[in-house]
Amino acid sequence: MNIYDKYEAVIGLEVHAQMLTKSKAYSSDMNEYGGLPNTHISAVSLGHPGTLPVMNEKTIEFAVRLGLALQCDIAPSMYFARKNYFYPDLPKGYQITQDKTPICTNGFIDIKDDEGKQKRINLTRIHMEEDAGKSMHDVLPDQSLVDLNRAGVPLLEIVTEPDIRTAKEAYNYLTEIRKLVRYLDICDGNMEEGSMRCDANISVRLKGSTTFGTKIEVKNMNSIRNVQRAIEHEITRQIDALEKGEKLFMETRNFDAVTGTTSGMRSKEGSSDYRYFPEPDLQPVLVTDEYKATVKKNLPPLPQQLVIKYMKDFGLSEYDALQITDTKEFALYFEELTSHTKNYKAAANWMMSVVRMYLNENALDISQFKMKPVTLAALIAIIDEGKVSHTVAAQSIFPELVNNPSAKPLDIAISKNLVQESNEDALRELVEQVLAKYPEKVAEYKGGKTGLAGLFMGEVMKLSGGKADPKATNKLLNELLNK
Repeated sequence: MNIYDKYEAVIGLEVHAQMLTKSKAYSSDMNEYGGLPNTHISAVSLGHPGTLPVMNEKTIEFAVRLGLALQCDIAPSMYFARKNYFYPDLPKGYQITQDKTPICTNGFIDIKDDEGKQKRINLTRIHMEEDAGKSMHDVLPDQSLVDLNRAGVPLLEIVTEPDIRTAKEAYNYLTEIRKLVRYLDICDGNMEEGSMRCDANISVRLKGSTTFGTKIEVKNMNSIRNVQRAIEHEITRQIDALEKGEKLFMETRNFDAVTGTTSGMRSKEGSSDYRYFPEPDLQPVLVTDEYKATVKKNLPPLPQQLVIKYMKDFGLSEYDALQITDTKEFALYFEELTSHTKNYKAAANWMMSVVRMYLNENALDISQFKMKPVTLAALIAIIDEGKVSHTVAAQSIFPELVNNPSAKPLDIAISKNLVQESNEDALRELVEQVLAKYPEKVAEYKGGKTGLAGLFMGEVMKLSGGKADPKATNKLLNELLNK
């Protein structure tokens, strides 16, 4: 038996999501990525004597929005706390956060496990807090620099129960969380820029055991894939250590993306004493039922709800539904498209093939796609009506519409002489001409070489200039060849 099969991992994730507010959590300083170092600061965010924080109401709305989307219990009243510790990029010497009264508790999100089955990951809490600044150790060889632009940026910390068992499940969880915060417009989810960060708490235990192993925290992972890699490495490292009889101890470890390994940063044997106490300069926050109802009313369609809708109501496969809902903008375009056509499968196929190919080839986002959904629906309609073939629509009409989005698909088809010939008498004449041209091939077909039907179809299409209705033509060919 493989030694690794004897163990299972127990994993909990802490996700920090920077909120997309215009200003910081407790000051009017700009909340924007990419400014020159130490330019988005003021006396308030630096915690100078005599300054007072002011609550950014938008952070409460964003927290409630996320809590409702994750089926959380929203606290009717809460207060903020000071978390006291010293660090060079924490200018005030404390962080404003929530300790005893997080705004959201419980809740869950459904993901896929390693076998593709649905699994529920329960949440412990979501709380609001402010970010610290950023220490940079790679600019000068012998010095560390501090940029305080990030200090005071509003965060939502999303903490799971230890329900995750594999690195792949962690990957799937983070993918769903990132998709959700983007749908809700509360965070851009860019881990590379640090606007969404993840800490992983990992332990291992023998399968069947109900006792938790020694929890080790891994930090500094700048992509979802790197979180997966770090967890995979850490699980193996911990099992190897236990198999050798070594004792694991609580610690915080750093992940090196180049080597794919973790290394010790600091011990966590003793619990940190942050001397939490209620923040004296901020009033308690009340969240009424009326406020929650207003926020809920304004929620956008959520990805998992849309997947269920597309599978149940539109008859799409799970794969198609997941592809369409991959980003909010793509899903919203499809939502509007399906309000203009009932051919949902054709709409999905156009979105995932022709439209996506065009976007990829031109390095565009769907928000930059100039063709309106109603125009794409009209293009699908003239295919369904037999006026043009899908091939003609994709290769000849679609490019024209991209360049002239206000044009009508049928007008283009008429002006370019692309409308299909579906008159049975006219088609019969074309088919008879082709069969008369190839009497030997007709004899071979009747002798059992039915693959020659493609030759006849191609000749009819050539003779018609590509305008013969394929379905009607195929029906006539079968009729005349099988006399």
